Amino acid sequence: MSTKIKTAEDQDNAYGFLIERTAKLIKQHFHQQLRKTGADITVDQWVILHELYKENGLNQYEIAIRTFKHPPTITRIIDHLYKRKFVVREMDTQDRRRFNILLTQQGRDKVENLLPVVMNFRKQGWSGLTEEDFKTLQRILEAVSSNLQR
Repeated sequence: MSTKIKTAEDQDNAYGFLIERTAKLIKQHFHQQLRKTGADITVDQWVILHELYKENGLNQYEIAIRTFKHPPTITRIIDHLYKRKFVVREMDTQDRRRFNILLTQQGRDKVENLLPVVMNFRKQGWSGLTEEDFKTLQRILEAVSSNLQR
C-alpha cells in the first residue's frame, strides 16, 4: 500500500524517512550478519577496521572525518579495538599530540576474514539493481550530501 504525498513538505519528509529507514535497516542487518559469523565486533568497529585496512596509520581525527563519527566516539571505539589487540597507537612524528592508529596482524586477519561476509551482505542488499540504478543512486546521494555540506 503506497502513501500518497499531498504537499512538498510531505514529499520532503517521505524522502528523508526513506533514507533514514534504509540506513538503519542496513546497519541492523549488517550487525546481524556480523553476529551470525561470531565475529564479535560491532558495525562501528568494522567501519574503523576497514578504514585502516584501506589506509593504515591514520590518526584519530582522520578516522573521524572519513567515518562521519565524533572524535570522542572514535576514541572509545579505538580503545576497545586496542584492548582486543586489533590496533596499536603510534606517536605521530609530525605532531606529538596525535597518534597514528595501525592495524595489527590480528586486526588485518579480522578484516580479511570478514570481507567475504561483507561482500555477500552487499550483494544481497543490492540484488535486482542495475548499473544504471547504482549510478542514479550515487548521483542523488552525492547531491544531497553536497547540499548538506555547504
